[in-house]
Amino acid sequence: MRERARGWIGKFWREWVLPIAVVVVVCGAFRSAVADWNDVPTGSMKPTIVEGDRILVNKLAYDLRVPFTDWRLLEWDQPAAGEIVVCFSPANGDRLVKRVIAGPGDTLAMANGRLIINGKPVVYSELDDSATESLSAAERSAHRFATETLAAHPHAVMAGPRALAPRSFGPLVVPADHYFVMGDNRDASADSRAFGFVSADQIVGRTSRVAFSLDRDHWYLPRWERWLRRLE
Repeated sequence: MRERARGWIGKFWREWVLPIAVVVVVCGAFRSAVADWNDVPTGSMKPTIVEGDRILVNKLAYDLRVPFTDWRLLEWDQPAAGEIVVCFSPANGDRLVKRVIAGPGDTLAMANGRLIINGKPVVYSELDDSATESLSAAERSAHRFATETLAAHPHAVMAGPRALAPRSFGPLVVPADHYFVMGDNRDASADSRAFGFVSADQIVGRTSRVAFSLDRDHWYLPRWERWLRRLE
């Protein structure tokens, strides 16, 4: 009887437990070091990214790390101004999605909502209406929108009727191996204006595309127009 039980347990282990464990470890290692996706629960990156978007995260964009750790094995690139990154908040460790504004050695300031980087005012221009199509009519009417160009990288930004985050600061100098990040929804984003510079070790990877999107205000119906949408 005991031999039959042992045989059954061994067979169950070999045919079920071990294969499942291998799959879990391999998938976990892949998501930890190669690629992942990230849910966006807040509107701090509107109008570029909206609540309910699930974005793809390229964890090999800048370096290769040992799975399940922050140990960096190889580094081949650095975050550039204008790129959207997933990072951990230095304040509480929350996982955030923000845009890189300036990198190591850069001097930056903001005056009444307009950025000044290395002594040069950032260029702002009119934003195409199609960039705000995922926002409600009330949001579109209550906010101001513009195209901001960082290092030849144009993207949408918005400002609200009330400033919940500072519209003026600096000048500041970004320390070595650190970055200044902000949300595109400039008046409603907890970012480097609140928690300071983000170190390179706290940056998880880069995102440039929405995997899929669900509308939380309408029974989680798919926003088909946002599936696989490229992020600028």
